Amino acid sequence: MERAAFIVGGVLFASGLAHVVILLVTGGSWLGPLSFRKPATFGLSFGLTLATVAWATSFVTVKGRTLLLSLFGGASVMEVVLVSLQAWRGVPSHFNFETPFDSGVSMALAAGGGVLVLTAVLFTISAITGARAASPTMRVAVRFGMVALIVALGTGAAMIASGVAQARSGDPQLAYTTAGALKPLHAVAMHAILVLPVLAWLLDRTRWAERDRMRLLWAGIVAYSALIVVVGVESITGVSPLQPPAAVAVASVVALVALVAVGSVALYGLVRAGALTSGSTGTRSARRVDRTA
Repeated sequence: MERAAFIVGGVLFASGLAHVVILLVTGGSWLGPLSFRKPATFGLSFGLTLATVAWATSFVTVKGRTLLLSLFGGASVMEVVLVSLQAWRGVPSHFNFETPFDSGVSMALAAGGGVLVLTAVLFTISAITGARAASPTMRVAVRFGMVALIVALGTGAAMIASGVAQARSGDPQLAYTTAGALKPLHAVAMHAILVLPVLAWLLDRTRWAERDRMRLLWAGIVAYSALIVVVGVESITGVSPLQPPAAVAVASVVALVALVAVGSVALYGLVRAGALTSGSTGTRSARRVDRTA
């Protein structure tokens, strides 16, 4: 199932790229509920997230992993397909109850979101309570990433619930505006499951002691957590991430710089470990040649 998840994730990601190309070629709008931006972002995000979840959960023992991946993958496909379908039909995909078919699509998208949240919760519980099947740094990274994914999917569920309530009250435009305010938090939290496990993977391939690797990982976790909190405050208070107050902007930049710095240190350690390995191999080969001579 893991290989299938990678393939399906790749197809979803490709569909997102295709819609980006369509937007660029046609000069279509990137804003609004009818924009092809939605199938583009859904395809890119769900494709990347599905492949990432399949990869990250391979480092920990997860009970029923095949079933959970199947459910997560199926819900991801349904979300992307339905959003793309409605975009090509020229109608909104969410909070659209104009016809029985549109209502069915909106409710199916909400149900798919529920499945995603449930599977993410089960993944997280297994990652926290399951047997230790990876390095300490990777276990911590996967656990944090899964918790952040729950925050992202929970935010998505809150967006849908708020939007549905507004749309049912007869103001669909307000539904898109209200729900859209939480998009930055949803996006930032969703991809922690990729960033932190990749950081742990890099650190595990350095020659540094486990204590030092763990300290660097926690520095990355603190930086990413700060970024989630800052973006979350912006989203909840209705502040645009493109026009934040000075203090908020500084906090975001500091968190990003710290995260990039930790990643750069991890890359340096990986390169240095590779250089040391190559140097040791070359020295041993030279010694063998000298002995032969």
